[in-house]
Amino acid sequence: MAGRYTRLSALDIETLWSRWVRGDTAVQISTVLGCHSATVAWHVGRTGGLRPAPRRRAPWTLTLAEREEISRGVAAGDGVRVLARRLGRAPSTISRELARHGGPGVYRASDADATAWACARRPKRCRLVTARRLRRVVERKPTADWSPQQIAVWLRRTYPDDPTMQLSHETIYRALYVQARGALKRELVAHLRRGQRVRRPRAQASAARGPGQLVDIISIAERPASADDRAVPGHWEGDLLIGKRGTQIATLVERQSRFVMLVRIPTFNSATVVDAVARRIIRLPAALQQSLTWDRGKEMAQHRRFTVETGVQIYFCDPQSPWQRGSNENTNGLLRQYFPKGADLSTVTQRQLDAVALKLNTRPRHTLDWETPAAVFAATVATTG
Repeated sequence: MAGRYTRLSALDIETLWSRWVRGDTAVQISTVLGCHSATVAWHVGRTGGLRPAPRRRAPWTLTLAEREEISRGVAAGDGVRVLARRLGRAPSTISRELARHGGPGVYRASDADATAWACARRPKRCRLVTARRLRRVVERKPTADWSPQQIAVWLRRTYPDDPTMQLSHETIYRALYVQARGALKRELVAHLRRGQRVRRPRAQASAARGPGQLVDIISIAERPASADDRAVPGHWEGDLLIGKRGTQIATLVERQSRFVMLVRIPTFNSATVVDAVARRIIRLPAALQQSLTWDRGKEMAQHRRFTVETGVQIYFCDPQSPWQRGSNENTNGLLRQYFPKGADLSTVTQRQLDAVALKLNTRPRHTLDWETPAAVFAATVATTG
């Protein structure tokens, strides 16, 4: 194995980023490149996990072919104006080129081109550095746990006639992760959904969970069409968010509004889970107690008792098919910002869970045309009575 830090070639760096965006880990990439994983981590970390944009020459700059023509012309004794006419350039462009690279006596095309390419490398100043008012507004939103995309849409809606107060969510991500740009404080990264110091590509991840000991279940294939297309409110998705061994909370998401309810589960057994979820469901208006879709976990072994006590039918997903509860899976991912994997959830109170749910429910959502789940859910409650 090579040393801890290895100088990578341009081809190696291209391979590194191609595999990184594909989802490979630093260890996997280092094995392919024959270097230490610390080398890969350094390249990824210095740009915050964001692949650097490829460098391109500006269309108005001299090309290597033009510089070679200048070099040949100088060697033949041609003057600046002759060279300018031949290349279709201004005489001042030729004279500056020669003066910048040592004059006609020492001018070499390859050296001049390499020097110009190196001098052209410069960091572009981020708008969040130059626009202080915009930066102050943007900095307040992450502390309220807003995502960059939510911030970008809010800016467009709040300042529709002021382009100086608008920017893309990608600009905000880069300001957070690429700290060399010095736009936003590093501490704000902790307020992102996953709280990661490096922006990771979306990679396919499969989580194998056993089907549990369930009998007499009703498959999701039998769930009514009104639940599938989200046309009717009151259809819920549910699951357990697991923390430190033996600690968990129940998460319930209404499919139409994406409204979230969190339920404290003190012990991991079916009777406790069924009782806690049932108590929360029956507090809802009758029109919002249509169905519940759940994973095939053993915590719902007493699902028939749940249906008898609440009148709500439970439909179970196919094995290892979390996408069939897509809203709930997405919500569980957002909750990891507040309840990281391995956290002791036994110390979390119901009041704390309600506060986290309130944060999620009062943030604008792309899938709701940037309305909040709370607003959509409240409108539904008012309509159904």
